[in-house]
Amino acid sequence: MSLSFHWFLPTSGDSRGLVVGGHGTPMSGDRPASLHYLNQIAAAAESNGFEAVLTPTGSWCEDAWLTTAMLVETTETLKFLVALRPGLMSPTLAAQMAGTFQRHSRGRLFINVVTGGEPLEQAAYGDFADKEARYARTGEFLHVVRSLWNSHEPVTFRGEHIRVENALLSNRPDPVPPIFFGGSSGPAGPVAARYADGYLTWGEPVLAVSRKLDWIRGLAVDHGRKLDYGLRIHVITRDTSEEAWAVADKLLAGIDPADIERVQNALANSESEGQRRMSELHNGSTDRLEIAPNLWAGVGLVRGGAGTALVGSHEEVAERLIEYSKVGISHFVLSGYPHLEEAYWFGEGVLPILARKGLWRHPIRRPAGPAVTPFAGASSS
Repeated sequence: MSLSFHWFLPTSGDSRGLVVGGHGTPMSGDRPASLHYLNQIAAAAESNGFEAVLTPTGSWCEDAWLTTAMLVETTETLKFLVALRPGLMSPTLAAQMAGTFQRHSRGRLFINVVTGGEPLEQAAYGDFADKEARYARTGEFLHVVRSLWNSHEPVTFRGEHIRVENALLSNRPDPVPPIFFGGSSGPAGPVAARYADGYLTWGEPVLAVSRKLDWIRGLAVDHGRKLDYGLRIHVITRDTSEEAWAVADKLLAGIDPADIERVQNALANSESEGQRRMSELHNGSTDRLEIAPNLWAGVGLVRGGAGTALVGSHEEVAERLIEYSKVGISHFVLSGYPHLEEAYWFGEGVLPILARKGLWRHPIRRPAGPAVTPFAGASSS
C-alpha cells in the first residue's frame, strides 16, 4: 500500500499554542491567516511531500474556494482539498466552480463535502433544515454534481430538496476531482457509500476506526462501490518521545480553563455524531488524555472537530500510522501547532521512515538513476 499524506491550511489563524474554537464557535490564532503566511505553509507542505492541503469551511475561517484559488499560482504540484457545504450553494454552481478550478490549477482540486452539524452556524448562513434533511439534501446535491460532471446532455433533476432544469456544463472538470466525505451518524453512511470517493473520519483508537470503516464498506458493497479511507488527526512528532510529550504538556499548560468550559458548552449543542464521539474521549477533563498508545485527546478540549493528536518520537508516530493503515486507512490529513514548523517536523522526521519501509514516496521527487557522465564514450569527430 502506498500511503498519501495531506496537510492543513489554518485559515482562521495559527499559533504556538492550541487555537481555541472552530466548528460553530469563534476561532483565531495569534499568527493571522494572511495570504503571505498561508503561502509559507503551502510551500512547506509541497516541499515536504504532502499531496494536498485541506482548507476548512465555516464562519470561523476564511472562505475555502477564494483562499485556495489565490494559492494556485504560488505552488506547482500541491493539490487543494477544498471544503464546501451543499446547503449553501447550487449544485450546478458547485460543479461549474470545480471545472474552473481544475482548468486553472491544471487538475489540482480535491473536494471535501461538509454537510454541517452545528445548528446555530447553519442558521447564520440561512439554512434551517434539520439533520436528516441536510444529509438527504447532500445526497441529491452530489447526484446532480456527478451527473453534470459526466453528462454531455442537459441534466434535469427533481428531488425533495433540490431541483434543476436543463443544466449543462461547458467546462466539465478534467480530471473529475475526488470527493471526500465525513460523517459518523446513521444518515451519513448511505450518502458516503453512494457518492464519495474517499471517506474521512477523525482520530479515534484503531479499533473504533476499524469498526467505522467496516460500516461504510458494507454500505458501499450494496452499491457495488469501493472507497478509499482517510484519517483526520493532529501530530506532535519529535526526535524522542520525551521531547514530543513535553510539547503536548506545554500546549496543555497554555490552555485557559475558562476556554475549556466555554468551548465544551458550545460543542454540547452540536448535532454532529462525530463531535459527540470526540468529546467523549476526554469529557472536558484534563485527566487521562492519552486514550490509546501515543493518541492524545488534549486538542479537543478547546477545538471543535478533529480533537486528537498522535504524540511521540518519529518512529512511534510512524508505527501508529502503520497500525491505522492496516485497517484500511490510506489517506492521512494532518495538522500541528504551529502548522509551518510542524510540517517540517513530520516531513523530515516521519515520512523518511515510511519511505524506507516502502509505504510512501515523495510525489515530486523520483529516485535518482545511475550516474552518467555527459558524452562519455562518444567518438570524436
